[in-house]
Amino acid sequence: MQPTSMSASVDFDLDGVQHGFLKLPYSHDGSAWGAVMIPITVVKNGDGPTALLTGGNHGDEYEGITSLLKLSHQLRSEMITGRVMIVPMMNHPAVENGSRTSPIDRGNLNRAFPGDPTGSVTEKIADYFNRYLVPRCQYALDIHSGGKTLDIIPFAAAHRLGDPEQEAACWQAARLFGAPYTMRMVEMDPAGLYDTAVESQGKVFVTTELGGGGSSTPASIACADRGIRNFLRVAGILRDEVELPAQPTRELDMADASCYLQSEHHGIAAFEVPLGAAVREGDVIAGIYSMERTGEPPHIYRAQRDGMLAARRHPALVNMGDTIAVIARVLSE
Repeated sequence: MQPTSMSASVDFDLDGVQHGFLKLPYSHDGSAWGAVMIPITVVKNGDGPTALLTGGNHGDEYEGITSLLKLSHQLRSEMITGRVMIVPMMNHPAVENGSRTSPIDRGNLNRAFPGDPTGSVTEKIADYFNRYLVPRCQYALDIHSGGKTLDIIPFAAAHRLGDPEQEAACWQAARLFGAPYTMRMVEMDPAGLYDTAVESQGKVFVTTELGGGGSSTPASIACADRGIRNFLRVAGILRDEVELPAQPTRELDMADASCYLQSEHHGIAAFEVPLGAAVREGDVIAGIYSMERTGEPPHIYRAQRDGMLAARRHPALVNMGDTIAVIARVLSE
């Protein structure tokens, strides 16, 4: 495969703190010789493990963006052993646009891996991460939330993997992130995910969902702040002890497609249970009311399994195919 057209204005092997850019040439109507400029901070102190910390994989998910921007001006080289690469806004065009996908090519970065150095802007960004950044790290944390279309309970997650040792290391790192919930996950469609690309390179990988609605709260930012530092402690890069919340994390499982409740109708959703509530198989989760005429009963959607309402659609307007609810199995109280 040919070399990337992206370049970094930082030296990844230099001790100290560097703030710079990942630069991707991008010619467009406003700038014939322009570039996509993705901010990056590298903090290094001697030999040791490397952690890659990312947010803004989707541009409307703000906990990771905010907390990593904070960390980029707070972290000093004397505080660590090893190296931390901080990219608060992976898909910088999407972040600037406040959208899930890139306004340049409508690319969903988290479905574009392993990428293509000759492809679209989003594919070129994915390729650079996959071939130039991920190989440099042993630990990777990618912070997500629900964006504009989902509300999600705050959890850190690890996936089921083919390598039991790698899976155990990822699960331990997810638990020690210190979110209110820790989720074991099986993705409905893992192809193209950043998660899959990182895990396939044998890294210890943790992802999160820390809220939703296209905003953030003091609690969700505090969770992200604490979790990022805990992840660096797990990696052996920060030297102090893991800081766990007063309430221990509750362990959950999203094991198969029955967790996902998807709409077969277009209309207005009215939920019957709140986020985080316990539900039983057959319980009414939501009714979807037709917008075409009055006098019609709602289409009823019921839980397909026992568990907890871990995620729900944020906008009341629902289209066919939208996931309206996710019900996770409770592993520990």
